Amino acid sequence: MPTPTDPHRVRADAPAPDLRHHGDAEIRDAGAGLTDLAVNVRAGTPPAWLKARIASSLDELAVYPDPRSARQAVAVRHGLPVDRVLLTAGAAEAFVLVARAFRTRRPVVVHPQFTEPEAALRDAGHRVERVLLDVRDGFRLRPDTVPEDADLVVVGNPTNPTSVLHPADELARLARPGRVLVVDEAFIDAVPGERESLASRADLPGLVVLRSLTKTWGLAGLRIGYVLAEPELIAALERNQPLWPVSAPALTAAEACSAPPALAEAAHAAHRIAADRAHLLSRLAEFDGLYACEPAAGPFVLIRLAGADDVRNRLREVGFAVRRGDTFPGLGPDWLRVAVRDRDTTDRFAEALAKVLAQR
Repeated sequence: MPTPTDPHRVRADAPAPDLRHHGDAEIRDAGAGLTDLAVNVRAGTPPAWLKARIASSLDELAVYPDPRSARQAVAVRHGLPVDRVLLTAGAAEAFVLVARAFRTRRPVVVHPQFTEPEAALRDAGHRVERVLLDVRDGFRLRPDTVPEDADLVVVGNPTNPTSVLHPADELARLARPGRVLVVDEAFIDAVPGERESLASRADLPGLVVLRSLTKTWGLAGLRIGYVLAEPELIAALERNQPLWPVSAPALTAAEACSAPPALAEAAHAAHRIAADRAHLLSRLAEFDGLYACEPAAGPFVLIRLAGADDVRNRLREVGFAVRRGDTFPGLGPDWLRVAVRDRDTTDRFAEALAKVLAQR
């Protein structure tokens, strides 16, 4: 077991970055013309068939939303009983529910990762402890760095922003009686075969898996996600939701995106993302002094280069928005996150980056 002075562990009273900064801030109020490499929503979405399904639900807006059909569709999609499913207004709501529903003495968030889980825990009055993964290990999870007596642990898989996909067996080692293990799988449907997912596991005590339909389907403005967990945990989370928390159009989207044709489309998109990511990594490898975190599994790549903040601002001047990395605990001002896009967009970005770096 690590000692209290283990460098992987940082108390919540350590200097904190801006946990409320997210990728959309990089393009908000920027005006037209910026190519968005800051937000991890798949380009060209939502598809026309999904927009049509959502539009068809507008005729039912006078009726209070009924989640039963969508909840059943998600349960069937994962091969789980319906009482192990809770629909939420995006994965972000689920983080708030977790923070409010579970009494925790020692919550731990594994970083670098999406900052909203820690922000929600802090807002609920919890004193959060961080476990910082090490770039020298490729930001890979080492279960023995998580305190044994942590009774709530939050980890992303694949992790935003590192794009690291942790082995399911390693994550499963964190599950135990008396602990809630929250695994954020918001980007797992961008991984071919959804390998290393724990979504369909019903044998791990305290497991809570969060899913989002925002990224693959382009539904950030609709707010739809869901939680998979044992019935007692689902009931605790549901008690903290307001009445009718998910709108009828969002429920329609959840049902549509859980159907076999949508799953086949998502699987095809995951393979295309993998190919486009490989092209992005190959272009990034052309730059001396630029480190890209590999192997990457998500629809984004984390990079490090000196003066990254200045590079980010100069990229905006030539038409590209990328995500700053210094707001993620465990990173700093030399880190950027770049979304995976099609090959032509990546080539234009590489040209712009070469131009910016040549001017330094």
